[in-house]
This record gives sequence, C-alpha cells and structure tokens, in this order.
Amino acid sequence: MENKYNLKSPAVKRLMKEAAELRDPTEHYHAQPLEDNLFEWHFSVRGPPDSDFDGGVYHGRIVLPPEYPMKPPSIILLTPNGRFEVGKKICLSISGHHPETWQPSWSIRTALIAIIGFMPTKGEGAIGSLDYTPEERRALAKKSQDFCCETCGCSMRSALLALTANSNPSAEDHKAKELAQQINFKEESSISRQASESGGAESEPSTPNQEDTSTSAGQKAADSPQAEQAEASTVTGVEEPQAPAAPSTGRPLSPRQRRAQQHSQQGQREGRDPASRPAFAPAARQPQDESHAGSAVLIVLLTLALAALIFRRIYLAQEYKFDYEL
Repeated sequence: MENKYNLKSPAVKRLMKEAAELRDPTEHYHAQPLEDNLFEWHFSVRGPPDSDFDGGVYHGRIVLPPEYPMKPPSIILLTPNGRFEVGKKICLSISGHHPETWQPSWSIRTALIAIIGFMPTKGEGAIGSLDYTPEERRALAKKSQDFCCETCGCSMRSALLALTANSNPSAEDHKAKELAQQINFKEESSISRQASESGGAESEPSTPNQEDTSTSAGQKAADSPQAEQAEASTVTGVEEPQAPAAPSTGRPLSPRQRRAQQHSQQGQREGRDPASRPAFAPAARQPQDESHAGSAVLIVLLTLALAALIFRRIYLAQEYKFDYEL
C-alpha cells in the first residue's frame, strides 16, 4: 500500500500514522483501512455499558476525503442497531454532514469514541438516525454478535478484546474521550441553537432583518395580483378563475417560487377568453389618449404663435412703408 500512495501527501501521512496507532484492537473499538484503499476504513465498536446497546458489537465504514484531516469523514453503520440507519451516512458534528464543526485535531479514534457516546442519545429526526424501542435495541444488540462483514471478513465475536475488570483505558483514550465530550457539547449547542431559532421565528420579531423584510415585500408582491384580480371581478361582476394555491408546508415561499406563482397568475389572466375580460379594460389606454390631446394643444399653440409672428412682421413692414412716404 505504501507504493500506491504519495507519501508526501498530508492525508496519506496522517492516515498511515493513525493506522499504526490503531493496529491492535481494544476492548471497546478497533479500526483499520482496507488492504487496497487507505481512504476507506472498517471499524468495530462495543455498545456503551448500562444502555440498550450493552453487549452489542457494531461494525461500520469510515470514508475519508482526500483533504483529510482538513475535511471530515463520512460514517456509515453496517450492523443493525436501532440508533443509526444501516448503509446510510449518519449526521453528527464529526461527520461530513457538518464540515463547519469539524476540527483537524480530531482523529478516527476520536470518531470511534464519539460514536459510542452518541449511541444512547436521542435521534431527534437527524439524518440517518433511528428511535427504536429499548426492547428492539436489546434484541439487535444480541444479534450483532453474529454479524460478519463480507468486505473485510471481520467477525464481531472476535473483532474486539474481551472485557475484563482490570482493563484500564490508555492515555490516548483519555485524550480522545475529552475531545468526544467537546463534540457532544457542540452537538447539544447546535440543537439548542436550532430550537431557539425556531422559537424566535414563531414570535413576532421587534427588529426584522433584511431577509425578513425582503420576504414580506415578496409576499406583498405575490398578493398584489390576487388583490387586483379580486377587485376587477367585484367591479365587473365576472367571476375570475382562481389560481392554484401553493401547497401548505408551513414555510414561507422562496423568492423563486413567488416569481413562478406571479408568472403563472399573469399567464392565466392573459390567456382568458376575451369575453370574460373586465369591461373597463380599455381604460388602461387613458394615459396614451391624454398624451395625444396634449400634443394637439401644443401644436395649436405653436400655430397661433407663428401666426402672431407673421402678423407682426406685416405690421412692421406697413409702418416702415408709411414713414418712408412721409
């Protein structure tokens, strides 16, 4: 594998170092890259004790980007567990779904310990999360011992060391656990921030920002054709066809959707039968008629001014002739 990759690449150097550090399995986790792909790792983690996953050993994949450790990996569980969907990228602050929260100081060891710490938490509708009952999770924990990966050939019965009462975590485990606690804190902070933002959206804002202003302006613009249409139908007594209402999703329409709605309403108004158009539609030409009347008045004034100038010239010519005869 060393001859296959550029050893000067930061990602290759980092992954080779982590592969050497994680070569030997522990009682709680183990991870190694595939023989033919340094950027895809397979891992096994033990379910956290005193939880619904106690006694289970779960297998999964870690797909690392070429920019690792500057960009986060993607984590996929392969063993049914009742907490994460099988074969789908899970959404955590250490995964590729949240590159804004990833830190280059985190490692694959940190991700493994964080996964173990995240398993007893609630899914809360996150991508790739499940909320099975405790009974279902305990049943899956027992079945997980029979899982064997077809890709790497790892069996869950022999993937990790047996638990002993005298097993003590290493210094690397302590450091990774501290980082995992920071990851948990960031995850809780992001959840609380989302809750506060949703709560603030329900209450009336005292100082609306620019986005809210533009949204309200767009809604007014979208409602104005409907108001004009209703007014026209009221005056003429002609019932206008109603435009199809936007699906009620509980969210405000985006600017693109509002423009599409306006275009569709305008096309429906223009494509109607001429007999059903309002009787006062020609009144829209009134500004053009007023401009024609103004032009006619201006022409008449210029004609009178020219005639007065001609008469003045004739008068002056006659007066000059009279003085000459005298």
